[in-house]
Amino acid sequence: MIDINELTISTARSLLTSKEISSKELTKIYIDNAYKSEQLNAYCLITAEQALIQAESADIALRSGETSPMCGIPIAVKDLFCTKGFVTQAASKILEGFIPSYESTVTKKLWDAGSVMLGKLNMDEFAMGSSNETSTYGPVINPWRGPSQTKLTPGGSSGGCSAAVAADLCLGSIGTDTGGSIRQPAAFTGVVGLKPTYGRCSRWGIIAFASSLDQAGTITKTVRDSAIMLNAISGFDSKDSTSSRSKVPNFEQMLTGDIRGKKVGIPKEYRIDDTPDEIDRIWNDGIEKLKDAGAEIVNISLPHTKYALPTYYVLAPAEASSNLARYDGIRYGKRAKIQENEGITELYERSRGEGFGKEVKRRILLGTYVLSAGFYEAYYMRAQTVRSLIKKDFTDAFSDGIDVILTPTTPSSAFPLGEKINVNPIEMYLNDIFTVTANLAGLPGISI
Repeated sequence: MIDINELTISTARSLLTSKEISSKELTKIYIDNAYKSEQLNAYCLITAEQALIQAESADIALRSGETSPMCGIPIAVKDLFCTKGFVTQAASKILEGFIPSYESTVTKKLWDAGSVMLGKLNMDEFAMGSSNETSTYGPVINPWRGPSQTKLTPGGSSGGCSAAVAADLCLGSIGTDTGGSIRQPAAFTGVVGLKPTYGRCSRWGIIAFASSLDQAGTITKTVRDSAIMLNAISGFDSKDSTSSRSKVPNFEQMLTGDIRGKKVGIPKEYRIDDTPDEIDRIWNDGIEKLKDAGAEIVNISLPHTKYALPTYYVLAPAEASSNLARYDGIRYGKRAKIQENEGITELYERSRGEGFGKEVKRRILLGTYVLSAGFYEAYYMRAQTVRSLIKKDFTDAFSDGIDVILTPTTPSSAFPLGEKINVNPIEMYLNDIFTVTANLAGLPGISI
């Protein structure tokens, strides 16, 4: 009998290749789990029929012996990835009923590798949020509970991805990370969240939030699983002008576990006031474990870190206001009912007003403001300058011999649903304080 709680992508791969279980049997287990756990609201669409068809094809490939490491593995996909023939809504009312006629590059790579799509996962609307409470589908509930069974956020925007992996509703999931949207929810649910280097994975077919910051990545149970999935989704894509031509190494083979002599940087700027004792304790425990494994701990400075959050919340909304201008209710998605004697401008306004949620409207307005005449140089151009300085901080640290930097992922543990979103949006934005720097610098990051 298979213990699904102990199952990972790497162990499932072994069971599939040794014929101890078929992909169809494995897929049925996860489909059943997904339906039984609907109260978590992690899935916004379960594609059971498609999953079983893909699983049967995977079993044929497995019998032939010519397979990839992801063949037959049941996974789920954030609702931001366009999936041909299946509703892709970005958790927004304005894309209600939108069914793409094309497949995103990342998901196509997975299906070509023999992976099985269990369904689409809930998220913050257009990936804007840190608690998965801005979704038109309603909030996702963290499978872990707080004191007195308090319902907690699974984080955001990839909250459905993190909850699904933590609750064994899929073996792994694909999400996106614009300012921490993979790593923060992974931290809140106790799983592994990987944001690759910008350009490592194609953005083609992913509904854009902020094009210079968005990056596809993985949420899994283990680091090895992240490496396996990353190999499947990486690589150059001619359809994405920002796609990296760098050779894709075998990430799994690089997991030797040997970090002797590696220099680990500890940035003093990340020791912020009001950080809970438990966060500092976990950080210090991590430092001691790395010391014990033979790493050298080096105190470093990233002086422009304090400007990262305001820089991000100028640049990301600016890019969002531009990217979301295409949703006008005319070409696809929700269209407001046409009123008598109404012009095209009024139709645009009502379609966008009815289709976008509160948080998305807030960011569009903020982004439009910082790009407007008279404010472009004062805000947007200045933020771009600071972004360059933040990137230089990291470049200088790595040039000085630092191999990797260890920081907390979040300034708190998972908080109760409704605690921040209904009080002050600034409180919610502060959840990204440790994660946005990696996106601004285009660097990879992983939450373990």
